[in-house]
Amino acid sequence: MKKLVLIDGNSIAFRAFFALPLLNNDKGIYTNAVYGFTTMLLKVLQEEKPTHVLVAFDAGKTTFRHETYTEYKGGREKTPPELSEQLPVIREVLDTLKIARYEAENYEADDIIGTIAKRAQSDDWEVKVYSGDKDLLQLVSNNVDVALTRKGITNVDTYDVKAIDETYGFEPSKIIDMKGLMGDSSDNIPGVPGVGEKTALKLLKQFGSLEGVYEDLDSVSGKKMKEKLHDNREQAFMSKQLATIKTDVPIDEQLSDYQLGEQDEDQVISLFKELEFSSLLDQLGIEASNETDDFEELEVNVIDEIDEDLLSSSCALVVEVMDENYHDTEIVGISIYHEDQYGFIPTDVALQSEVFKNWAKDESKQKWVFSSKRAVVALGWHGIDLRGVTFDMQLASYLLDPSVSSHELADIAKRKGSVQLPSDEAIYGKGAKQQIPDQETLAEHLIRKASVVYRMYEQMSQELTDLNMKELFFDLEMPLSVILGKMEMNGVRVDVDELKQMGESLTKSLAEIEQEIHALAGEPFNINSPKQLGVILFERLELPVIKKTKTGYSTSADVLEKLRDEHEIVEKILHYRQLGKLNSTYIEGLLKVVHPNKNKIHTIFQQALTQTGRLSSVEPNLQNIPVRLEEGRKIRRAFVPDQKGAYIFAADYSQIELRVLAHICQDERLLHAFKNDMDIHTKTAMDVFDVTEEEVTGDMRRTAKAVNFGIVYGISDYGLSQNLGITRKEAKSFIDRYFESFPGVKAYMDDIVEKARENGYVTTMLNRRRYLPDITSRNFNKRSFAERTAMNTPIQGSAADIIKKAMLQISDRLEEEQLSSKMLLQVHDELIFEVPENELETMSKIVPEVMEQAIEIDVPLLVDVAYGFSWYDAK
Repeated sequence: MKKLVLIDGNSIAFRAFFALPLLNNDKGIYTNAVYGFTTMLLKVLQEEKPTHVLVAFDAGKTTFRHETYTEYKGGREKTPPELSEQLPVIREVLDTLKIARYEAENYEADDIIGTIAKRAQSDDWEVKVYSGDKDLLQLVSNNVDVALTRKGITNVDTYDVKAIDETYGFEPSKIIDMKGLMGDSSDNIPGVPGVGEKTALKLLKQFGSLEGVYEDLDSVSGKKMKEKLHDNREQAFMSKQLATIKTDVPIDEQLSDYQLGEQDEDQVISLFKELEFSSLLDQLGIEASNETDDFEELEVNVIDEIDEDLLSSSCALVVEVMDENYHDTEIVGISIYHEDQYGFIPTDVALQSEVFKNWAKDESKQKWVFSSKRAVVALGWHGIDLRGVTFDMQLASYLLDPSVSSHELADIAKRKGSVQLPSDEAIYGKGAKQQIPDQETLAEHLIRKASVVYRMYEQMSQELTDLNMKELFFDLEMPLSVILGKMEMNGVRVDVDELKQMGESLTKSLAEIEQEIHALAGEPFNINSPKQLGVILFERLELPVIKKTKTGYSTSADVLEKLRDEHEIVEKILHYRQLGKLNSTYIEGLLKVVHPNKNKIHTIFQQALTQTGRLSSVEPNLQNIPVRLEEGRKIRRAFVPDQKGAYIFAADYSQIELRVLAHICQDERLLHAFKNDMDIHTKTAMDVFDVTEEEVTGDMRRTAKAVNFGIVYGISDYGLSQNLGITRKEAKSFIDRYFESFPGVKAYMDDIVEKARENGYVTTMLNRRRYLPDITSRNFNKRSFAERTAMNTPIQGSAADIIKKAMLQISDRLEEEQLSSKMLLQVHDELIFEVPENELETMSKIVPEVMEQAIEIDVPLLVDVAYGFSWYDAK
């Protein structure tokens, strides 16, 4: 016997959407309805083992039933856009799984299912319908069962003729009579007012049908009920008509057209990987190993001698270092891969080979790598100059999918549907157990890595082109990675003795403050113990308790801030904590990472981390040295020139984000202020407080500054009130007055949020994307954060792009003019250089000139420069 499964596509998708929390893949595409629908579908295929399947969908909002009753399905809430955008993806899943689908203009999915079910009654068919809509119970017959979803989507109640009789006491065809009497609020079918399911069943048991009720209306008990039925006769029969599923929809297809097709496993794997449904592949009986068939016959080729023929063409290159800090560390192996040849090169073979060295520095030989900066730096420490890198897989992944948590090679391969690679952790182990495996295992792992890089080059390059990010990738991020590599290798000299002296000074200060705190407390105690500190503050000194935790009193920073005015001990405790952090995190932390032979710190610039495009710094973080506290600012004294007679030179963009905002929003007042070199915070104070320039006070300017920078980050009245120590009402008033003064800013904020809702992402001036899946979230907090991010990212991201572009152009200029000055650091909107004394005048001219012209915008970009014998002196 042939078995046909009919699925109500819209109903199951709707149930799936509301049964599961909002999910999205790394591109920001919502997938919860798709995942739930697919899970249900695979379960049905597995349990029912049908020979034929059809999924029916509604074709549109209007059907023939609206001709009878214009309010049919009226009052329904609009389908959430998060669900609407998933319906085409569900159709794509069905097409990929070779499952038939159908929709017909002017008809509902129910009518398609009813028509097909009726056709199957006349042949040797077993039919099962899946839906969440009870209307479909009218289709139950000797060979048609209906499964209705219960709570969730995978649990169902199945109805056959016997179950209908046990549940309702009549045959399935009478479902429409019941709907005629009681109506259906979900479809806005009116029925007879005051008649519910219980009454409808009672009437049908007595009279047999809707027609029977009205033929013998006088026999209906109860005067009121009789009147209701009498007054709503026409409405009752219309309701029955609306509830009746059509079984004669003109469908040209034959039942044989719904036979399950043979799936293309590669297509299924590709789609499911894109949707991040890897766990569902098992349910389809598709082994993950199918993705690695290309490796089944891999012969591990270990190259003990490098000849020129081996490196004659462009290829993928993997330079493997196990340490995340890849400076001056061991290279565990090298691999290459191209169409004609691949192989593993032991480190000693590569480092001693003149052929390899010459190939590495030959710019005409294209190299595709996973991380160009890591490869450049790792080889650079061994005296090998790597050039000709034209593709960086990690950077490409970062631009294409900036919101994902990992841009490691195995994760990218899995996400992009290339191959299943074992993770580095699986090969090397983790932490103290980390070790290099035998050469065979290592060689195979690295060759596979190189193979993935080689394969992904064309696909990811095309994706960058499709998303209009080709220029951003090839002309900005790629060349910048080389510059950052050079900066990392060069490092920054540190005066170790100066750092040690600072540490000794801080230790002495901490001891003195400790004594003062103990004196104020009236007894010695461990200041670093929250429990002991809580007893002193809230029991001995009887300060007001702000917050309690499971273990006692809270002594967190925000609690102490609220207690500042209650007792002088609080101020000293806060200062003690600040100095303690400076000493442990920065003084001791920096001393640990100074290169022992060079007295230099080689930070790592993370180029593929922040979603705005800004660079970050780790091992150690040199962008985060505190400067608000004088003791923290003094740490910069230890950063000095490497060469005698040279200076540390700093160039800092002035208010770049506000200038970018003026350019993007085109507010006339903002543009006028920057074009006329006005102090923007004074100008804002004048407009917000409606005063002249002479009347602007220090407090007014401070408030205006907080509003200016807060606006860039989508600040709320609450946030501004916390920053300024004012009420939310006052803060709201400031923000409202700001938007009144600068209407172009408000228009931009509203417009960019709306565009983000439409597109699911925002872009910078250079087309860097940031996806915002929560922009349409039903969760207020998630949605609000996404809206603030939408406002800020084009501004902050464009500022990041501008300084990156400036770094490229300055690097080119230094080379053109054959200067020996070096770029050392990038810290937010600031570039730090080491400049010989004889180049100071030239650099003072070149650097601001290049930075101010890095990109053309409608207001001037201004750069402040300063220099001194240390980083501290240059500020």
